[in-house]
Amino acid sequence: MMNQDTRPAYASIDRRSKKSGPLFPPFSILWSPLQPITYLFPFIGHTGITDSKGIASDFQGHYTVGDNSHMAFGMPTRYYRLDRDGEIPGGAEAWDKNIEDANEVYRKRLHNIFCDNCHSHVANVLNRSSPPLWRMCSGKFSIVNIAILMFFQGRFFFLRAALPQFAPIIIIVLLWILF
Repeated sequence: MMNQDTRPAYASIDRRSKKSGPLFPPFSILWSPLQPITYLFPFIGHTGITDSKGIASDFQGHYTVGDNSHMAFGMPTRYYRLDRDGEIPGGAEAWDKNIEDANEVYRKRLHNIFCDNCHSHVANVLNRSSPPLWRMCSGKFSIVNIAILMFFQGRFFFLRAALPQFAPIIIIVLLWILF
């Protein structure tokens, strides 16, 4: 997802849209590091999900859902494309409605770091999809398998985005081994 000038492809802004902010790959899960927690635990981060136009939505806290591509913890560094060959189950309109419906549900919820958080917001959208194309294992999406999916299959927007996630823990482990 890189242009020749090394800027991420999502860095453009759609001036015609009612919503402002950078556009990301459509039909994607996004991931941002939670500094300084991510320094010690590189699998912990903040997630969001994009609609058919690439506009990100994320559960940001008590009764707050960002749906203008300005994620709570800054620009995402990783993404996972959910569409297959540009197609999404039910089509783009159904996908966007699933996101809007989940956003409305989470605008009425308290945020709980362990049980009802940004990962559960993303899982809520994915579990609404029909037909269920991305079910992992035999059950529904959950906080845990969203985290596993992003850690092992999420792609970095660009190489330097991997540094905040992995460099600190690598340095800590190397110092521990050496001393």
